[in-house]
Amino acid sequence: MNAYKLNASFCHPKYWLAWLGILTLFISSLLPYSTLLFLGRLMGQCASFFAKKRGHIAKRNIALCFPKLSEQELDEKVRLNFENSGIALLEMGMAWFWPSWRVRNLVTIRDVQHVEKAIINGQGIVFLGAHFLTLEMGARALGLTQPCNAVYRKHSNAVLDYWFYWGRMREHRAMLDRKDFKGMLRVLKNADALWYAPDHDYGKHKSSIFAPFFEVENANTVAGTSTLARVKNSCVIPVFLKRLPGSQGYELVFYPAMENFPSKDIEADTTATNQQIEKMVLECDDQYMWMHKRFKTRPEGEASVYS
Repeated sequence: MNAYKLNASFCHPKYWLAWLGILTLFISSLLPYSTLLFLGRLMGQCASFFAKKRGHIAKRNIALCFPKLSEQELDEKVRLNFENSGIALLEMGMAWFWPSWRVRNLVTIRDVQHVEKAIINGQGIVFLGAHFLTLEMGARALGLTQPCNAVYRKHSNAVLDYWFYWGRMREHRAMLDRKDFKGMLRVLKNADALWYAPDHDYGKHKSSIFAPFFEVENANTVAGTSTLARVKNSCVIPVFLKRLPGSQGYELVFYPAMENFPSKDIEADTTATNQQIEKMVLECDDQYMWMHKRFKTRPEGEASVYS
């Protein structure tokens, strides 16, 4: 049940801009899908002229992960990433306001048998996710296929936080704060499913370690996947949503459950989860959140990669 409720404080002028954005997303969600794609790409192209800092971060991340790319190839990937980011903004309105039938009509599912097998075996499932630009539509698509409990990070704007929570709860059972690790363990002990994405850099803390990610030897990574998978009779199934070419819609992709996981070596496990995410990214690398400072936390004595 959705624990978030609208309250009178949301009428404060400091939230008016957020409400305007939400109204714009609702109106845009009424448009045909092909029109939304066109407008999203256009918005992304326009944003590339103003968000130079984000463009620099994206280019740096891509260059670090794929050092063999030429300057021209890097610029092309950044351009596509901006376009996909523009589409992702409008997808928020689609994910929040579209009826279920409209989402289903655009989503095909690949290899759901891996999930069905885990359910038949009575296993708790950790859905290993990643921060793709399709995140909001991915939440709806996964919920329509296999409702689960999802881990999220609260938004600093209370109105936007309400809408992110409400939109993601349309199909899912519960939203758990990323700090509620006991709640996550409880979900798995009850043989339920949990969506978990360990691929953002939240700074140095006791649950993160440095592990390779593509060609970056030390990427600060949340190591919680290994701990969650230690719950008896649990498995880890990678999943993500990719946007298909043209107006074909989306493909919700399930990978086989990770084998020999977890091991007794948490560093090896974290490397394994990163390798799984690499495979997902390589299927649609222009749709990954490259504009996030994925490598901002460095080992002691190592300079920032973004200076």
